Amino acid sequence: MASIHEYKLADGTRLYRVAYRKPDHSQATERGFKTKRDANEFIAALTVAKSTGTFIDKADTKTTVAALGPVWLENKKPVMKPSAFRPLEIAWRLHVLPTWGKREVGSIRHTEVQSWITALSKNLSPTSVIRAHGVLSGILENAVKDRKLSSNPSKDVTLPQKRVKPPAYLTHDQVQSLADAAGNKSGLVLFLAYTGLRWGEATGLRVKHIDTKKRLISVEENAVNVGGNIIVGTPKNHERRTVPYPEFLDSVIESESAGKTPEMLLFGKGYAHVRTPDVRSSWWVNALQTCQANDPTFPRITLHDLRHTTASLAVQAHANVKALQRMLGHKSATMTLDRYADLFDSDLNAVAVALNTAKISRNVVTVLSQSDSGQKETP
Repeated sequence: MASIHEYKLADGTRLYRVAYRKPDHSQATERGFKTKRDANEFIAALTVAKSTGTFIDKADTKTTVAALGPVWLENKKPVMKPSAFRPLEIAWRLHVLPTWGKREVGSIRHTEVQSWITALSKNLSPTSVIRAHGVLSGILENAVKDRKLSSNPSKDVTLPQKRVKPPAYLTHDQVQSLADAAGNKSGLVLFLAYTGLRWGEATGLRVKHIDTKKRLISVEENAVNVGGNIIVGTPKNHERRTVPYPEFLDSVIESESAGKTPEMLLFGKGYAHVRTPDVRSSWWVNALQTCQANDPTFPRITLHDLRHTTASLAVQAHANVKALQRMLGHKSATMTLDRYADLFDSDLNAVAVALNTAKISRNVVTVLSQSDSGQKETP
């Protein structure tokens, strides 16, 4: 129920206020209606909102982003890997909280969010901008679900396009050159290039995870550097997998596991995880510089490009998509095809050549058969 009451300001201006009950039956008042008709229209809209479950308490719209942000982050933490959660926490602390922390959620407008995105795009990478937007949007989406907002003002803003770097692939000879230049990390380079394991998966391997008889690797742990600390968890997608390795890696595994117990780490001294090399000055940088000095065409690659190299070499060896998907730990073969479409394009060309050769061979056989059938037997 709602009722309309007239009142006057000090200067004699006549206005109207509406007294009504919220869905929780508590009393509330809305003031400042210039006409009784305006007050009645408010009551009509209020009645519809209460009956359809879309009522928004005006007091709730005054909740600030700073009050909601920590709750959103805390709910994300248990369901995300530390390496994925940390960038969200940084985006919240550096970009969302300073701009939006003191703002009431009900006061935020779509155009303001778009202007913020545009300003961020001038100094940050598309990935960082999209991540910051995702944090704000997630917080506001929770506000919508909690009936603090009727809609999310951060939706449908124009975001910058990510610049996808094409994968770099090494040849067999280039892999060997890189391994030779890597010094005591030679075995690790070869292992990464021919198994397709991620850095954290490879450095998280223990001796017990290698079946030397079947030449199989059991990928069960992932060691990731998060803020300077190595956090050990499950592999990406939280799924264990088994990866085969080629025979020539026997010597690498034998050398790395020599004198170690089953529980010790395969790479390094066995007790501490090998850390990701610094991109400015490290054995990795030195190895790349040596290769590029010897061969100006040697591509500038990242550690992760060794995983891409595995895919390239496997496709060249005629590995099928499903096998490659399982080897790399992708969720689906579609993901593998999307990621390495350029590799399979060349594979399709090979299929076309093979079909052409088969057809020509078939035509030759048919012609010869017809020719033979037309010959007369000599006495």
